Amino acid sequence: MVGVSDNVTGLVLAISSSVFIGSSFIIKKKGLINATGPRASDGGFSYLKEPWWWIGMTTMLVGEGANFAAYAYAPAVLVTPLGALSIIFSAVLAHFILEERLHLFGVVGCILCLVGSVTIVLHAPLEKEIESVREVWHLATESAFIIYCFIVMIAVGVLIYYHVPRYGQTHMIVYIGICSLLGSLTVMGVKAVGIALKLSFGGSNQFKYFETWFFTLLVIIFCIMQMIYLNKALDTFNTAVVSPVYYVMFTTLTILASMIMFKEWDNQSASQIISELCGFITILCGTFLLHKTKDMGGTPTVTSPVFYASGRSLSSRHGEL
Repeated sequence: MVGVSDNVTGLVLAISSSVFIGSSFIIKKKGLINATGPRASDGGFSYLKEPWWWIGMTTMLVGEGANFAAYAYAPAVLVTPLGALSIIFSAVLAHFILEERLHLFGVVGCILCLVGSVTIVLHAPLEKEIESVREVWHLATESAFIIYCFIVMIAVGVLIYYHVPRYGQTHMIVYIGICSLLGSLTVMGVKAVGIALKLSFGGSNQFKYFETWFFTLLVIIFCIMQMIYLNKALDTFNTAVVSPVYYVMFTTLTILASMIMFKEWDNQSASQIISELCGFITILCGTFLLHKTKDMGGTPTVTSPVFYASGRSLSSRHGEL
């Protein structure tokens, strides 16, 4: 029953995180739009002078803090897919604040994200009891996860040094790919640090171990890199597209990394695993529909838009995947 209680705590923290993070996308984008000087997409940092960007950054930090805590209590298979809720907040706020339209299919996409999230919550595995951060270190140094880390770092290096200069301004998948690949490793580090904090507050100091500080340094470095490339993506492409595509890639890679490292599905039945996969696929369908709404922005009709406001279409000044 301790595992059930922890899952509930993780669930509440994950939902709170989605509210803050979904809002932060819009607030940060407003700051990027208002910035004068070299754009983030061109390597500039003029957005650092914009109060809106800092408000958005603060909101994101609060959301990430709640997300950070959620990983200490619940498995990544439960916490990460709930990030779909941030897409809903982001898409709706983008319509009203940034005048990026949300059409009928976008609303259906939001509903699918909710249905998929509920399905995953109902069938999520219970968190395994971990008594020391050194147990996490042992899991992280197994051969299967080492191979995964090596593949990720090679892929990130190729994207940064080869694809960013050539295709970064026209193919959103480049920036989002970097964020998602690094994000999958970041979540594993966050989970390790979160467990260390949880155990330390419980009276078992984990910060006397080298492994805790290593995971902490890893999280800091990867978070900074993700922030830089996510800002580039937001400044170059439409928020309503960046958010769901980032979610799909990030969630898929994070669940894969979690399966390899924590083996969270080992004690689940086939029906539970299938239900979770169906929930995840439902969420993917929802994000796909949200993505497709960008192609409907240029030809508004009386019946197709559910939320309508005058302004530039979703596809203007943005590249294709």
